[in-house]
Amino acid sequence: METPDFEIASPPTDGISALAFSSQADYLAASSWDNQVRIYEIQPSGNTAPVASYAHEAPSLCVTWSKDGTKILSGGADKAARMYDVTTGQSTQVAEHADAVKCVKFLDQGQQILATGSWDRTIKYWDLRSPQPIGSVQLPERCYSMDSVGNLLVAATAERHILLFDLSNPTTIFKQTISPLKWQTRTVACFIDGKGYAVGSIEGRVGIQYIDEKEQSKSFSFKCHRDDQKNVYSVNAISFHPTYGTFSTAGADGTINFWDKDSKQKLKLLPNVNGTVACTAFNRTGNIFAYAVSYDWTKGYKFAGQNPTNKIMLHAVRDEEVKPRPSTRR
Repeated sequence: METPDFEIASPPTDGISALAFSSQADYLAASSWDNQVRIYEIQPSGNTAPVASYAHEAPSLCVTWSKDGTKILSGGADKAARMYDVTTGQSTQVAEHADAVKCVKFLDQGQQILATGSWDRTIKYWDLRSPQPIGSVQLPERCYSMDSVGNLLVAATAERHILLFDLSNPTTIFKQTISPLKWQTRTVACFIDGKGYAVGSIEGRVGIQYIDEKEQSKSFSFKCHRDDQKNVYSVNAISFHPTYGTFSTAGADGTINFWDKDSKQKLKLLPNVNGTVACTAFNRTGNIFAYAVSYDWTKGYKFAGQNPTNKIMLHAVRDEEVKPRPSTRR
């Protein structure tokens, strides 16, 4: 018998926009449309407790942790990125844009360096010791999704642009391309080895893209999050397992799949949650998988409903669900 998934106590009261685990301990941060960023402790027993929260002045759209687990960074529709210091319990504004901040990342280049991606069509780099950005890049369109591993930063914008940055030269676009998928990009995530990225779109497809020209022949796209009635659902989130490098996709159809890109296999399909899965995250060891059942705004405010569900679920990950398997192809 599979253990049922746990529901986190005291979830956000409006749409959940992003989830992120600390890289040091089992603490989960959630940003949401009620302007709040909430931090939950996940105990070994599976019990959860809200331990802290702080606010933006408009919906908070993204959240991430510093590498040492002492700070949380979030971006919001108030055009600001805010940092919460776990030790002092204080939050401060650390970045600003001319429009909503949709993506935030602490970079591997140092504890103090962060990147913010905005609907104002820029990525800005910040050093926490300075109030002004240390670098800025003009994007072709609004930044929708962003991820970074090692020296690689990938940004996905409106109109299906994908921009790659080598962070040893962060203000120069290293490579600019168009998504291999035909429709609007929803999410982008880097492979754990930094050799490529996965992109998900509103048409229920995922593209696996390698960066090195010698490996580009291994790139492929596949269909997912579609049903027997030929309905097509948005791929809202892609999360890579921190040790195995396999990955999850979560969709507006209420399903979550685990995949192995190397053997091109589906490893596991989780039961339908009867709602939209808006965002996902693995913890640092990959044995807990968090997902938010929450409206994803893909159909606009008309479909937001009178009593929308907003809950964060925790799935205890078993090795056989995420461990790579040898290819069955001859």
